[in-house]
Amino acid sequence: MRELPAPRTPGRYRIALVCLGNICRSPMAHAVLADRVAAVGLSEAVTVVSSGTGDWHVGKPMDQRAAALLTSEGYDASAHRARQVRPSWLTDCDLLLAMDRRNLRDLLALADGGAEPDRVRLFGEFDPLEPAAEVPDPYLGDEDGFHDVLAMVERTCDALVRELLSSYR
Repeated sequence: MRELPAPRTPGRYRIALVCLGNICRSPMAHAVLADRVAAVGLSEAVTVVSSGTGDWHVGKPMDQRAAALLTSEGYDASAHRARQVRPSWLTDCDLLLAMDRRNLRDLLALADGGAEPDRVRLFGEFDPLEPAAEVPDPYLGDEDGFHDVLAMVERTCDALVRELLSSYR
């Protein structure tokens, strides 16, 4: 696992989580990471956002299966509305984490060669069990896929928060 890039603004950190449509993986990761950040008292310093590379679901709520699972596990999935990543996020965010390699390629293409490679990375780089793993897209699968994604997201968000804490303590 690599270290987090330095914040663009001292004392503030903005993390963007990106998948394809922003209705399954990235909003699940958003809900979990925001919860973990709040639990350790970093809400004032760390901002978490999520988006998709595609525009199919813009304005729509999270996939019902993802929202139901998050809610059953104590996370808040109610406020999410899908949005599409904007080119400005590549310079506004300290770290953009793509859920899979296709999303990573799309982010890098959006940057048109101007992305800072240390700031645009694969979410799975922080996965303590499967470094550099892709988060599988559960959208076309069954309920088990959402459970698998949540398990991966939770352990990876825990690792991210440990990194954030080491930067802010």
